Amino acid sequence: MTVTKVEAVTKAKSKVFIEGKFAFVLYKGELSRYQIAEGSVIEEDIYRKIRAEVLLKRAKRRSLHLLNDMGRTEEQLKERLRRDLYPEDVINEAVAYVKSFGYINDAAYAKNFVETRKGRKSRKEIYALLCRKGLKSGDVEAAFEECYGSEDARDAIEAILKKKNYDPQEAKWEDTRKILGYLTRKGFGYEDIRQVIQVSEWNA
Repeated sequence: MTVTKVEAVTKAKSKVFIEGKFAFVLYKGELSRYQIAEGSVIEEDIYRKIRAEVLLKRAKRRSLHLLNDMGRTEEQLKERLRRDLYPEDVINEAVAYVKSFGYINDAAYAKNFVETRKGRKSRKEIYALLCRKGLKSGDVEAAFEECYGSEDARDAIEAILKKKNYDPQEAKWEDTRKILGYLTRKGFGYEDIRQVIQVSEWNA
């Protein structure tokens, strides 16, 4: 395998291209240690050694650091490692490694996310947020089923009304119409809104 390009990323590290394709990122000392330069040839055993002893070890440490910093879904961790320019196969192995210790658990992440936000946001909003984090719909639905009771949506509506200083008993119809439209757009259901605000009908 021929190194066709070595491109600096920072003063300390560079991208290495093999046969015209991006392969990995190494630090200056590693380039020197493995005698990697434009036009040099990497033997298969050296390539495997770089992958296992340098890239994979580094990706595992990086994964643990990122998860210690904050909770992440599997897809969020993968995306962060991609931004760090790790090869996809190395990313998959590093993620499998941390999953084997239970450091990533998308089902538990989804449950905790729903539990901590159900009093402030609608199911629709929470669902959209979780999907953007790369969670599978099955994990999201299971979290909703486990975390939501019949009163949760109404509690969230009451919290929003309190935050907006809206009093159903004192509000003018125009204010009520605006708040009804706002809650509907946020994804709350008709019956839940009606039960909290106690209006029989509206045109929002």
